[in-house]
Parts: sequence; structure tokens; C-alpha cells
Amino acid sequence: MGSVLIRLEGVTKHYRVGGSLVRALDGVTLPIEKGEFVAVMGPSGSGKSTLLHLIGCIDTPTSGTLSFDGQDVSKLRDGDLTRLRLKRVGLVFQQFYLIPTLKAVENVELPMREAGVPRAERHARARELLGEMGLGGRLEHYPSQLSGGEQQRVAIARALANRPEVVLADEPTGELDSRTAEEILSLLERLNGDGLTLVLVTHDARVAARGSRLVQLLDGRVVSDGPAAGGGG
Repeated sequence: MGSVLIRLEGVTKHYRVGGSLVRALDGVTLPIEKGEFVAVMGPSGSGKSTLLHLIGCIDTPTSGTLSFDGQDVSKLRDGDLTRLRLKRVGLVFQQFYLIPTLKAVENVELPMREAGVPRAERHARARELLGEMGLGGRLEHYPSQLSGGEQQRVAIARALANRPEVVLADEPTGELDSRTAEEILSLLERLNGDGLTLVLVTHDARVAARGSRLVQLLDGRVVSDGPAAGGGG
């Protein structure tokens, strides 16, 4: 750690809903260092998912600047932005978002196919990742044949497929029972221990305590930013 990977400076994100202006983020300044495990908490509507979408370059700020590895994201061309999103950022969601008609190994191959990775290479990489996730015997299974925990492991493998520098996880244990959630958190901690930057949104204080740093949002603003209770795992 020690060098900043992602920096938000005075970032706002406003939406118009009907006749009302929603200030999803309201002047957020936040540096995220390489190798950090940042947990983000806040009540519903506090701006947590909006923050992840901006960091993941899925959305753009209304004002302020967002830089990735020192580069102002707003100055990137569409093609460069797509490549950044595809190759440098991994996304994990609460609902898994696996494609039901694709086998586990094919789901993991998908982002590599989009990145132009040759077929043999992406197939080998997908098998390797699923093996590391403890799913070596589930390569040919469809999502409907997998448990919730297994589906989330496939989703994490998919997020890691293009060797991203940061993984953004939006309530990754929200759909899982406590034992399976613990397995997924331990897996994320191990990846962070290997140097992966991790930003995890959660409403669960016990999950947030697993991070090295806790950022709390309220009404689109950072109201607290400091070491997590658990101090990292």
C-alpha cells in the first residue's frame, strides 16, 4: 500500500426523478490506496451503490473528478474507458448475475472473450480460477445446478478473469446464509492479502469490520472514514 489507485475529488452525482433532483453523492472526496480493503456502509439511499458505479466507471460524476491510477477518467475516450472497465476493474454483485444458459466455465470465460483473449488461454484461465475457488468439479454445471455460495464463487472468478487491480463488491454476502457468507468473506480476504484492492459495500457491521478501513456514507456524503473495527483480516 501507499500509492493511490483511485481518487475522488469533490464528486457529486445528481439524478432527476420526476420533478425532483436527487443528490446521490454530494461532494465526496476519497482516496483509495492500492492493496486496501475498504468497506463502505450507510443506510439505504446513502449513495453506496452510486459510489461503486462511479469507481467502476459504469457511471460518470455530475461534477468533481475521478482518477484511476492518476488518470482523469472523464478525459478518456469511450474505447479507453471500456478497456479500463473490462481489464482493470472486477465487479461482484449480490444477485450474482450469471448467465443461466452458460456453464460455470463459460461464465468465467465471458469477460476474457470480450477482451479478445484467445480461446485456449481463456479456457485454461477459467479452469484455473474455478479450481482456486474450490469448484474444479463444477466446471460444466449451469448456475441453476449450483448453490448460492457456488454461484457467488463463480461470480468472483468471473470478476478476476482479466486480472483486475480492484474488485468492487456490492453486498456480496447479502443472498447467502451465515456459513456461506463467512466462506465468501474469507475468500475475499485472501485475495486482498495477495495484493488485490477491494471495495465492498455492505449494510452489515460484522461484514464491514472485516475490512482494513471503513467509510460511512449518509445522504451522499462521507460522514466517517477511518480504520475498521476489525482492523482487517
